[in-house]
Amino acid sequence: MPPYPRPVQTLADIKAILESRGLAPQKMFGQNFLLDHNLIRKLVDAAGVQAGDTVLEVGPGTGALTEELIARGCRVVAAEIDRGLSQHLREHFRDNPLFTLVEGDCLANKRTLAPAVVEALGPGPFSLVSNLPYGAATPVMSVLLTDYSQCRGLFVTIQREVADRLAAKPGSKDYGTLSVVAQVTAEVHMVAKLPPECFWPRPDVTSSMISLTRRDRPLVEDVRGLGDFVQGLFEKRRKQLGAVLGRERSWPAGVQPTDRAEALSLDQLIALYRGTT
Repeated sequence: MPPYPRPVQTLADIKAILESRGLAPQKMFGQNFLLDHNLIRKLVDAAGVQAGDTVLEVGPGTGALTEELIARGCRVVAAEIDRGLSQHLREHFRDNPLFTLVEGDCLANKRTLAPAVVEALGPGPFSLVSNLPYGAATPVMSVLLTDYSQCRGLFVTIQREVADRLAAKPGSKDYGTLSVVAQVTAEVHMVAKLPPECFWPRPDVTSSMISLTRRDRPLVEDVRGLGDFVQGLFEKRRKQLGAVLGRERSWPAGVQPTDRAEALSLDQLIALYRGTT
């Protein structure tokens, strides 16, 4: 039996919570509430979290996913930027020792979690389990993958376009810096595709549920350095590597100065990076 009851929020419940506080979904915060509780359970199942595990949830909204995590005994650190919803969460979970609210942006900048989030998480391992606001998805995931090795995995619903970039292979239009950073640090798997009707309000795009389970060791030690290096290449992805890096240099096996970055495998990009450091 779970240590806490597992309430299920319906669309009517979510609307009632917002209306009782004079709130409405905020487009600027990317608020699209996931309605299907089977999908919520599927996301938590994919994360494989257990009682006692620490979970970071970004954009908890009305707390539907939060309730599922707490019901399974997880310690939840929730970062919510919306003041009205923060007040609801604070009151709703006020007597629950497994819940910690951080009100505000979860990021201090594009490369660092907010100090209050870091303090609340503590020094131990944690997982990100979130229905991520679309605008926050790429920066939050990039920061966690690059700079927080104690984050054991990221299990999220995100815009399908971002999910495609995370899993993209060399030669595809979606292959870029995010693909490289994700795949050198984690095993990437698609969990489910979510049509717009799974959310309220309905977004204009399709979403995906995706899991990124961190590798025991990244494929390169300096993930940040590799990310910055390939970012410079992909910003000029239509140019040949020789035009970007200079032709008078040694090239890794299988890489030619006439190649373009988007055609190189992870191993080739890593070899090219190591040859410049």
